[in-house]
Amino acid sequence: MPLPLPPLAGLALKYGAVALAGFALARATSHGRLDQRVEDLMDDTPEGATLRTADGQANATFRWRRIFRLNSTGRGVEIDATALTRLKVKRLA
Repeated sequence: MPLPLPPLAGLALKYGAVALAGFALARATSHGRLDQRVEDLMDDTPEGATLRTADGQANATFRWRRIFRLNSTGRGVEIDATALTRLKVKRLA
């Protein structure tokens, strides 16, 4: 019984293109640095959203923490999303 190669070749081409794009993206990005001061600041951020404005500058924070479990006794996943934002607007002469 012959093996149908054209459908397999199309599938291999598609997955090969995805793998090549992932490899190129991994090579193009640089390793970020871990700053412990920023990590501590994110851990101290209160849950919810805050906004503060002063002298042409607006600061905003957002933190969302949730724990998801499949059942009451099983293992779970904790998701902690924190965003710190600063927007500065200066008038130039």
